[in-house]
Amino acid sequence: MTTIADLSDADLEALRARVQDQYDAFRAQGLKLDMTRGKPAPEQLDLSSGLLALPGNADHFTEAGEDARNYGGLQGLAEARALFAPMLGAPPDRVVVGNNSSLALMHDCIVWALLKGVVGSPRPWSKEAEVAFICPSPGYDRHFAICEEYGFRMLPVPMTGEGPDMDAVEALAANPAVKGMWCVPKYSNPTGEIYSAATVERLAAMKTGAPDFRLFWDNAYVVHHLTERRHEILNILEACARVGNADRAFVFASTSKVTLAGGGLAFFASSSANVKWLLARAGKRTIGPDKLNQLRHVRFLRDEAGILRLMDAHRALIAPKFAAVEEALERRLAGTGVARWTRPEGGYFISVDARKETAKRVVALAKDAGLALTPAGATWPFGQDPDDSSLRLAPTYPSLEEVRAASEGIALCILLAGIEKEGALRRPELARPA
Repeated sequence: MTTIADLSDADLEALRARVQDQYDAFRAQGLKLDMTRGKPAPEQLDLSSGLLALPGNADHFTEAGEDARNYGGLQGLAEARALFAPMLGAPPDRVVVGNNSSLALMHDCIVWALLKGVVGSPRPWSKEAEVAFICPSPGYDRHFAICEEYGFRMLPVPMTGEGPDMDAVEALAANPAVKGMWCVPKYSNPTGEIYSAATVERLAAMKTGAPDFRLFWDNAYVVHHLTERRHEILNILEACARVGNADRAFVFASTSKVTLAGGGLAFFASSSANVKWLLARAGKRTIGPDKLNQLRHVRFLRDEAGILRLMDAHRALIAPKFAAVEEALERRLAGTGVARWTRPEGGYFISVDARKETAKRVVALAKDAGLALTPAGATWPFGQDPDDSSLRLAPTYPSLEEVRAASEGIALCILLAGIEKEGALRRPELARPA
């Protein structure tokens, strides 16, 4: 298809009329489809239904002979830490196993840093004149929501295809007010990027103005591959230790999209000093985690090979959905100049850069056609995308047929919004009010 910018006025108007008719026909179907959040589909949850029968009535004792029904075990069962240690990139004694939400662990670490400081803090973060966080953008909206909740200044930096722009990161990190940075290093939310070895090494070694700077390393998609290739990234904990910054990284992960999203396990891994710091804080709020759930995960997954087999089954269910979105975008939009999009090899999202100043219009058109999309700007701090172009598509939860239908509608909305924008640039008097 010819780039719409190269069309004559007459040809642009003719295309607009055709696409409008196609959009109207799609809207007339009266569909109700939701592509807002990256939730596992029911079929994915069914893969782990065997967890619900574990452990058996008389089989609730750990390898050490402890009764998992009782209090205690703040750091988590030894066998659970051993099972998931390779996923965290840390030895079992530097892994903490919590309950179902890694987001809760991240939130707790922020709050405890504010109230108590972290290892190496000259004072609690709340005693600083200002706290700022580096925020690769587009990024994970819930990370940004934590910063907004506690009044942090958020500093967006662009992504490069190999992770965040490290020149920008290093310049910002030199400010003593900058206490941390959010990172989703493998199959980033939403761009699908994989941090290169050079990026990881620079993050580990960079000079920071704050002596207690922390990388919040949210490895949420560490085993969530969409192709047969299982990408690996450099071990951030080892990289930090090599350059004398052993305490720099807090590593988080969970089984939320591995087993049962509402009934999984969350993990923290870091230096020995940081693990001691976390457990000292956590010991004041809990007598211990749900060890029965840890036991059932160990018995259900068994070993690292078991985790990989389960994730292969997930891939078989969701990879066709990603392919359906990509096929519709390619067929409808390739060559038009109205958008570009990612082709992720893992994770849960497809990121679309629509034409500047059209993302909100795309979401509005989609809503009118019965398609619920993530709000435009949600993947930027404070929900403010400076270009109004970023869209996050989440194809995992709907059925494959629903994804195919939704993808057609989304592509039409992107194309129609792009054509409208081109027309407004040529005839500003017809521009739609902001």
